[in-house]
Amino acid sequence: MNQVYITEIAAVLPNAPVANNEMEAVLGQAGLSPSRARRIILKSNGIRNRHYAIDPETGERSHTNAQLTAEAVRALGKGTLERMDCLVCGTSLPDQLLPNHGVMVHGELGSPACEVVATAGVCLAGMSAMKYGWMGVASGVHDMVVATGSEVVSAIMRGKFFAPEAAASLNALDKRQEVAFEKDFLRWMLSDGAGAVKMENRPATDGLSLRIDWIDIRSYANQLEACMYAGARKREDGTLESWKDLPPEVIQDESVFAIKQDVKLLNENIVTATVEQFLPDILGRRGISGDNYDWFLPHYSSGFFRQRLYDGMERVGFTIPFERWATNLTDKGNTGSASIYIMMEELFHSGRLSQGEKILCYVPESGRFSSCFMQLTVCGPGAGDA
Repeated sequence: MNQVYITEIAAVLPNAPVANNEMEAVLGQAGLSPSRARRIILKSNGIRNRHYAIDPETGERSHTNAQLTAEAVRALGKGTLERMDCLVCGTSLPDQLLPNHGVMVHGELGSPACEVVATAGVCLAGMSAMKYGWMGVASGVHDMVVATGSEVVSAIMRGKFFAPEAAASLNALDKRQEVAFEKDFLRWMLSDGAGAVKMENRPATDGLSLRIDWIDIRSYANQLEACMYAGARKREDGTLESWKDLPPEVIQDESVFAIKQDVKLLNENIVTATVEQFLPDILGRRGISGDNYDWFLPHYSSGFFRQRLYDGMERVGFTIPFERWATNLTDKGNTGSASIYIMMEELFHSGRLSQGEKILCYVPESGRFSSCFMQLTVCGPGAGDA
């Protein structure tokens, strides 16, 4: 097995930052009146700024998902496109059902022919892409792989897409003529961004690299029903009814393609499943402790979960003090599968890393409850020994 090194990281956030009091103006009002939930949700999640791939003047898209992802890949620097022999792209919401997101990014890049793979999911789509790339370089199948995580979720959060649901509510003489909470909730939680990493079988000749020591991913879908979903509606028994089985008028009137989240299910299970069930297994197999790590990069959707995450780790005998946490949720927003890339990029280029330091990354996914932990070691140029 080859050692695998991340030799460069890039991140792209579209357009100017959008503050809390600007969000509804940029996205457009969903329903017949301003959101009553917005202020409560924003106070809880702690996000102050985020980015949208939306022209604030026209309300139209400024970037497709493929375009934004391609920008991140190009930002990896000179020679990347020519040497890349595999491109792996993860996202929750590609621009189309098919072709896959990866080949659309490849088309945007116009780079030489190579293997192209797309990974699906929610927040873990980006880490699944990274793991595929890591395994490709480690096995010797590929010399240099680019992996990406990206989201342009704002495209389906614009108010105009909820007009049919609001109209259907009005026609039904519903006194609460507003978008259902499980959809409105996510309009104030999610935003856009893209990140990319370059993985090679040797460290960079100049500057620092990050050696990928291991990536562990686990699904708990065998225990829990879907929590975050789109293109379906949830039945009373917790199963999903696909858009393929719904009449066109239902798809329109119920905003079936909007992203929805079962907030109660999320709050009850996200830390229990993705930390308290999974982390003890990793501790046993990897022989690690919180003292091993100089940096902790946790992806969480809301500041509401920060202390709960710490408490969950503490309950299984694993603690990393808050002063070693490196997060940017407050100012970069929750960009789903791109979030870990955007966090890594900020730390990698911060000047705060030193050779030999160890980094633990954590990415949970509430789609149907999955989890990922990744260990990185900071390496110098040349041999790359920590």
